[in-house]
Amino acid sequence: MNIIFLGKFRGKPVRYQIGHSWQKLVCLSGILSVLAAVAGTGFWWGFTTKEILQLVDLEQKIAVEKVLIAETRMNAQSDLDALAAHIGQMQANVTRLNALGQRLVTIAKLDSDEFDFESKPAYGGPSEPENTASIDINTVLSDLNEQLLSRQQQLSLLEDVIMRSELMREARPTGRPISKGWISSYYGKRTDPFSGKLEMHKGMDFAGKKGSDVIAVASGVVTWSGARYGYGNLVEINHGNGYVTRYGHNEEILVKAGDSVVRGQTISKMGSTGRSTGPHVHYEVLLKDRQVDPIRFVQSKAS
Repeated sequence: MNIIFLGKFRGKPVRYQIGHSWQKLVCLSGILSVLAAVAGTGFWWGFTTKEILQLVDLEQKIAVEKVLIAETRMNAQSDLDALAAHIGQMQANVTRLNALGQRLVTIAKLDSDEFDFESKPAYGGPSEPENTASIDINTVLSDLNEQLLSRQQQLSLLEDVIMRSELMREARPTGRPISKGWISSYYGKRTDPFSGKLEMHKGMDFAGKKGSDVIAVASGVVTWSGARYGYGNLVEINHGNGYVTRYGHNEEILVKAGDSVVRGQTISKMGSTGRSTGPHVHYEVLLKDRQVDPIRFVQSKAS
């Protein structure tokens, strides 16, 4: 087999003939080398392209995983925020319960050592078998918060009951309407000092030094402050629950209609105004608009 190469060298045709075996071998080797190089290049290119595609796919998967991790973190942060909100609400409820409980202890005059809301409660008991079922912490906290709210409502109602009871005690006439002096006339029929006739005396008279203190026997609201026929300068106080007290013949009045007064507050100065024979306070107790004997209120003591 002859292989002839045709070409030009310096403008002249050149012919090269391969005829010997070694020449054929060299030519074949060259052709095979070129083919091998082409095949190797193609294989390398295909392998490299495959790696690039795998790398791109891996990067896409990593991007997806990053998004999932970010969402998980966001959800976890939301759960933590919700948990913190639950705990904050529970702490606020516990604080209110402690304050309310301490106030009830004070109002009801309970033993502060027995009902100590500042210290942790003592508790205990046998252990129970562990429950392997999953527990929803939000549900547990929500239930506990509802229990705290329920206890707060119960304590608030108890406080209202105690306060009403306390107000009723404060509103009930108790004790004498003077700080110094003596009883000069009782409730009931007596000889009138002006007419000399037997008439009904619907109050008690407490005599003393002119200008001495006249005090409220219970808490209430002043409904009359000024002159009134027969009473001279009169103070009338409505205590609620049907109780009204009157303090007559005052020299000076220290309160006005609409004022709130408390038990033991000085409301006027003893005098002898109106239908009176000397310095004293005419004291009446009305229950449901009817005068009653004040003696049982005078003899009772404030609780």
